[in-house]
Amino acid sequence: MKITIDPHSGFCFGVVYAIEAAERELKHNPVLYCLGDIVHNNMEVNRLKNMGLIIINNEELKTIRDCKVLIRAHGEPPETYKIAVENNIELIDASCPIVLNLQHVIQHGYQEMKSKNGQIVIYGKEGHAEVNGLVGQTNGKAIVIGDEEDLKKIDFSRPVRLYSQTTKSIDGFNRIVGIIKEKMAAFSPDGKIDFEWNDSICRQVSNRSGYLREFAARFGLVIFVSGQKSSNGMILYRVCKEVNPKTILISSISELRMDWFTGVQEVGICGATSTPRWLMEEIEREIKKFEQ
Repeated sequence: MKITIDPHSGFCFGVVYAIEAAERELKHNPVLYCLGDIVHNNMEVNRLKNMGLIIINNEELKTIRDCKVLIRAHGEPPETYKIAVENNIELIDASCPIVLNLQHVIQHGYQEMKSKNGQIVIYGKEGHAEVNGLVGQTNGKAIVIGDEEDLKKIDFSRPVRLYSQTTKSIDGFNRIVGIIKEKMAAFSPDGKIDFEWNDSICRQVSNRSGYLREFAARFGLVIFVSGQKSSNGMILYRVCKEVNPKTILISSISELRMDWFTGVQEVGICGATSTPRWLMEEIEREIKKFEQ
């Protein structure tokens, strides 16, 4: 049985940067707090917990003082920085540069929309850490839409500025843009609308869909490795499943079953931007044991 790990799978640069920042700090200090899971992968989170990383939430942040806290790649709203100053907390800011840039762009868009009685709309998953940080740039005023059903939240007679969570689908974003255009035009007698959109989707993430379609089609069985909480992972898993129905989602080696591989000649292993390379390699070694 031949086993191939997708060379394009694994951490994106934003996640790599955050994890390296945590590892550097933990080499010199026994404890480092992190706001939320540093990455949506339990195996990697547990590895860092064993090094001294302590995961806290935003409510717990308010109760600690005189310590160091890591901001993960997803970014944080302005309120987090305010609390840090008040509680003498040193922040190690590992926000992804693409996310930080998007936050600044949304800040400017929000100021413009306030003067026009317009709306900031964010295409993303409500409650997602990155989206919370983006909404925070608008004092909580942004409208979050996850699908076409959510478009009813928008007043199409008023100006709209549309942005996207960096890990969303480009096709989904473009579809939302088209629908908003049509609906706003229906409210405008002269056909003129005040609508602008910002394609803020990370291409390092979005381009993986194309790579994975080609990769998944090559194998008799595909093992997709991802934490269940990873939005990106669920999107990419569905991409593989559409191309190759014999795609199985797992989070750890304990979920592997020997009977999956009966009669299979070639196996592909791939994963999300939150899936560590070492975990895919561990799964490869475990599958090889089934042949012994």
